[in-house]
Amino acid sequence: MPETGAVLDAMIRYYAGDARRIGHFLKVYGFAKAIGEKEGLEAQTQLILEVAALTHDIGIKNSELKYQSAAGPYQETEGPPEARKMLSELGYDAALIDRVSWLIAHHHTYGQIDDLDLQILVEADFIVNAVEDDMTPSAVTAVKNRIFRTSAGTDYLNAVCPVS
Repeated sequence: MPETGAVLDAMIRYYAGDARRIGHFLKVYGFAKAIGEKEGLEAQTQLILEVAALTHDIGIKNSELKYQSAAGPYQETEGPPEARKMLSELGYDAALIDRVSWLIAHHHTYGQIDDLDLQILVEADFIVNAVEDDMTPSAVTAVKNRIFRTSAGTDYLNAVCPVS
């Protein structure tokens, strides 16, 4: 099975010239990797999480082309086919591709968090989005109270976006 470095390389090529998107998925990957490790994920789940973190926004390019929008529901629709194609070409097995595709299809659907890999992906993405979108302290607190469940994710959010 390929290393996550192959996915990172493929995603950088996929978003070549778009430093903002590349920076975003690299930051989400960093937080997701660290949170997963601190939460003690088993090796295969950690790998799935890391691949999903790198590819979670792969649907944005087609969403913007088709709908002139990068809204979450469009990303969740357009992302899985692109991820399946990329991960298949890289030699990942069907089970990993299926789970990563499912995670991409649900990473903006907070009411359907079914397992720790999605929980961590959502938390990592939110930490990065909170900074990139310059969210207000009250908005950060509301999301933290509603969505965050891991100790590591909560600790990182508190460190990155301290609120009183």
